[in-house]
Amino acid sequence: MAVSNLHIFRQGPVIQGLLRAGWSAISGPSSPAVPPLPGPELHVTVPPRNAALVHDFIQWAGGDARGWSGQVPPTLFPQWGFPLLGRTLSDIPYPLARVLNQGCRIAVQHAIPAGEALQLRAQLVAIEETETKARIHQQLITGTVSVPDALICDVYSVVPLDSGKGGPKGPRRPKPTVDWSLRELGRRHVGPSAGLDFARLTGDFNPVHWVGPYARMAGFRTPILHGFATISIAVETVTRSVWSGDVSRFGGLDVRLTRPLLLGRGVDLGVFVGEAGPDGTRTLAVGAGHGGPAWMLGTIRDRSLADSEGATHG
Repeated sequence: MAVSNLHIFRQGPVIQGLLRAGWSAISGPSSPAVPPLPGPELHVTVPPRNAALVHDFIQWAGGDARGWSGQVPPTLFPQWGFPLLGRTLSDIPYPLARVLNQGCRIAVQHAIPAGEALQLRAQLVAIEETETKARIHQQLITGTVSVPDALICDVYSVVPLDSGKGGPKGPRRPKPTVDWSLRELGRRHVGPSAGLDFARLTGDFNPVHWVGPYARMAGFRTPILHGFATISIAVETVTRSVWSGDVSRFGGLDVRLTRPLLLGRGVDLGVFVGEAGPDGTRTLAVGAGHGGPAWMLGTIRDRSLADSEGATHG
């Protein structure tokens, strides 16, 4: 679907955060050392999400806006959360422009009501530094006056480091693939402009997702799809194909982005799941096909099964 350029005018806070990251790339890190962790918890209240933006986001991801009536999909959290999450990184000794998404964990406690202001809390939880990279863990909690702490999102990212050390490298790990035991739910074609469309919806206009020359300078042959776009498509596919469109069954997920998804001239995404465990958790994968490259691996949870399991043992 075509995404309206009007949504760009609703992305001011996210775009401002990207500009700060760009300035960090020019001026260098603001601090020479890792700050004390966990960092301070930051708070902010933001206005209700625009109804047209929410509708178009759901449709773009392949969902049914009627199923989400009266609530905001949890997978839209980057749109309201990135500005505050960006502020938690203001004192790290790494250039913000080099931060790459590695995955996230989402826990849905309650539905987020549409039309209510969102109360956000964010914190830099941990940093694990090695010779070649720094792994970053942040947390965002979203709620409203009527449902505090409705959504807990842990975001994981990495910053490549210039170690300055040569020498032989260890053996490469096998590249992740889609396991043959998983069931394919369906396929979604995303065109070469998918990165720009998702940027219009979320405000994440990092040029690596939509500007070819910039993506090549960053080491990719073509622009790459946002990791959170892949996650959104996967959630809506499972909701439609496994849960018969019942959005209340989405209890959360825990996924890692295993390789960049090059948009090229367009690409077909396959969404795959395993059998549900007693707590409602299924293996989840997004990839090219069985035995082929996996762009995302992890688990997704059925809240109705998890709640019934808890009731059985309660």
